[in-house]
Amino acid sequence: MRVNCVGAIIFDGSERMLLIRRGRPPSEGLWSIPGGRVEPGESDAEAVAREVLEETGLTVTAGRLAGTVDRPGPGGLVYEIRDYLAEVSGGTLSAGDDAAEARWFSDEELRRLPLAPGLLEALTGWAVIAPRSGSSATT
Repeated sequence: MRVNCVGAIIFDGSERMLLIRRGRPPSEGLWSIPGGRVEPGESDAEAVAREVLEETGLTVTAGRLAGTVDRPGPGGLVYEIRDYLAEVSGGTLSAGDDAAEARWFSDEELRRLPLAPGLLEALTGWAVIAPRSGSSATT
Protein backbone atom coordinates (compact mmCIF):
# COMPACT_ATOMS: atom_id res chain seq x y z
CA MET A 1 0.00 0.00 0.00
CA ARG A 2 1.22 3.48 -0.89
CA VAL A 3 0.67 6.52 1.33
CA ASN A 4 0.77 10.01 -0.23
CA CYS A 5 2.94 12.43 1.73
CA VAL A 6 4.42 15.89 1.21
CA GLY A 7 7.38 17.79 2.57
CA ALA A 8 8.37 21.46 2.57
CA ILE A 9 11.83 22.75 1.72
CA ILE A 10 11.97 26.24 3.22
CA PHE A 11 14.84 28.74 3.29
CA ASP A 12 15.03 32.00 5.21
CA GLY A 13 16.63 35.24 4.01
CA SER A 14 20.03 34.04 5.24
CA GLU A 15 19.92 30.86 3.09
CA ARG A 16 19.28 28.67 6.14
CA MET A 17 16.95 25.67 5.80
CA LEU A 18 14.12 24.94 8.21
CA LEU A 19 14.32 21.49 9.77
CA ILE A 20 12.34 19.73 12.45
CA ARG A 21 13.57 17.06 14.86
CA ARG A 22 11.01 14.31 14.65
CA GLY A 23 9.29 13.49 17.93
CA ARG A 24 7.68 10.27 16.69
CA PRO A 25 8.39 7.43 14.25
CA PRO A 26 9.39 7.21 11.52
CA SER A 27 12.86 8.66 12.10
CA GLU A 28 12.12 9.71 15.69
CA GLY A 29 14.93 11.92 17.03
CA LEU A 30 16.35 12.65 13.57
CA TRP A 31 16.18 15.95 11.71
CA SER A 32 14.07 16.28 8.57
CA ILE A 33 12.07 18.79 6.60
CA PRO A 34 8.53 19.44 7.86
CA GLY A 35 5.80 17.38 6.26
CA GLY A 36 3.46 14.44 6.53
CA ARG A 37 0.50 12.62 5.05
CA VAL A 38 -1.87 14.16 2.53
CA GLU A 39 -5.39 13.98 3.98
CA PRO A 40 -8.33 12.80 1.83
CA GLY A 41 -9.59 15.61 -0.40
CA GLU A 42 -6.48 17.76 0.17
CA SER A 43 -4.25 19.03 -2.61
CA ASP A 44 -0.50 18.76 -2.14
CA ALA A 45 -0.29 22.55 -1.66
CA GLU A 46 -2.96 22.42 1.06
CA ALA A 47 -1.18 19.52 2.78
CA VAL A 48 2.16 21.38 2.70
CA ALA A 49 0.59 24.47 4.29
CA ARG A 50 -1.24 22.43 6.96
CA GLU A 51 1.74 20.25 7.89
CA VAL A 52 4.16 23.18 8.13
CA LEU A 53 1.72 25.17 10.29
CA GLU A 54 1.13 22.17 12.59
CA GLU A 55 4.83 21.34 12.97
CA THR A 56 6.44 24.79 12.96
CA GLY A 57 3.82 27.48 13.58
CA LEU A 58 4.69 29.10 10.23
CA THR A 59 2.32 29.90 7.39
CA VAL A 60 3.74 28.96 3.99
CA THR A 61 2.85 28.89 0.33
CA ALA A 62 3.96 25.83 -1.62
CA GLY A 63 5.98 26.44 -4.77
CA ARG A 64 7.43 24.08 -7.34
CA LEU A 65 8.00 20.37 -6.81
CA ALA A 66 11.65 19.76 -5.90
CA GLY A 67 11.50 15.97 -6.15
CA THR A 68 9.82 12.73 -5.11
CA VAL A 69 11.12 9.83 -3.02
CA ASP A 70 9.70 6.54 -1.81
CA ARG A 71 10.48 5.49 1.76
CA PRO A 72 9.59 2.14 3.35
CA GLY A 73 7.10 2.13 6.21
CA PRO A 74 5.86 -0.46 8.68
CA GLY A 75 3.94 -3.50 7.48
CA GLY A 76 4.98 -3.11 3.86
CA LEU A 77 3.71 0.47 3.53
CA VAL A 78 5.51 2.75 1.11
CA TYR A 79 5.49 6.48 1.79
CA GLU A 80 5.47 8.35 -1.53
CA ILE A 81 6.86 11.75 -0.52
CA ARG A 82 6.63 14.76 -2.80
CA ASP A 83 8.85 17.58 -1.54
CA TYR A 84 8.02 21.15 -2.53
CA LEU A 85 9.91 24.40 -2.20
CA ALA A 86 7.86 26.74 0.01
CA GLU A 87 7.99 30.34 1.19
CA VAL A 88 7.08 31.66 4.63
CA SER A 89 4.30 34.24 4.63
CA GLY A 90 3.69 34.56 8.39
CA GLY A 91 3.60 32.95 11.80
CA THR A 92 6.12 32.47 14.58
CA LEU A 93 8.55 29.54 14.62
CA SER A 94 7.52 27.07 17.32
CA ALA A 95 7.72 23.26 17.30
CA GLY A 96 4.37 21.52 17.45
CA ASP A 97 2.47 18.33 16.55
CA ASP A 98 5.04 15.54 16.05
CA ALA A 99 8.02 17.94 15.85
CA ALA A 100 10.15 17.92 19.01
CA GLU A 101 12.14 20.92 17.79
CA ALA A 102 12.13 23.33 14.81
CA ARG A 103 15.18 25.41 13.82
CA TRP A 104 16.94 27.09 10.92
CA PHE A 105 20.29 25.59 9.85
CA SER A 106 23.06 26.74 7.53
CA ASP A 107 24.29 24.30 4.90
CA GLU A 108 27.33 23.41 7.02
CA GLU A 109 25.25 22.93 10.18
CA LEU A 110 22.73 20.77 8.31
CA ARG A 111 25.48 18.40 7.13
CA ARG A 112 26.57 17.72 10.74
CA LEU A 113 23.09 16.78 11.98
CA PRO A 114 21.69 13.27 12.40
CA LEU A 115 19.33 13.45 9.40
CA ALA A 116 16.46 11.22 8.35
CA PRO A 117 17.69 8.48 5.98
CA GLY A 118 18.21 9.70 2.42
CA LEU A 119 17.45 13.37 3.11
CA LEU A 120 20.90 14.76 2.31
CA GLU A 121 21.17 12.64 -0.84
CA ALA A 122 17.75 13.81 -2.02
CA LEU A 123 18.48 17.49 -1.36
CA THR A 124 21.81 17.35 -3.19
CA GLY A 125 20.40 15.16 -5.97
CA TRP A 126 17.64 17.71 -6.63
CA ALA A 127 20.24 20.55 -6.51
CA VAL A 128 18.40 22.15 -3.56
CA ILE A 129 21.74 22.28 -1.75
CA ALA A 130 25.14 21.95 -3.37
CA PRO A 131 27.04 18.69 -3.02
CA ARG A 132 30.02 18.98 -0.73
CA SER A 133 33.11 19.46 -2.87
CA GLY A 134 35.72 16.73 -2.55
CA SER A 135 33.55 14.29 -0.61
CA SER A 136 30.48 12.14 -0.99
CA ALA A 137 27.20 13.10 0.62
CA THR A 138 26.27 11.04 3.67
CA THR A 139 23.62 11.23 6.34
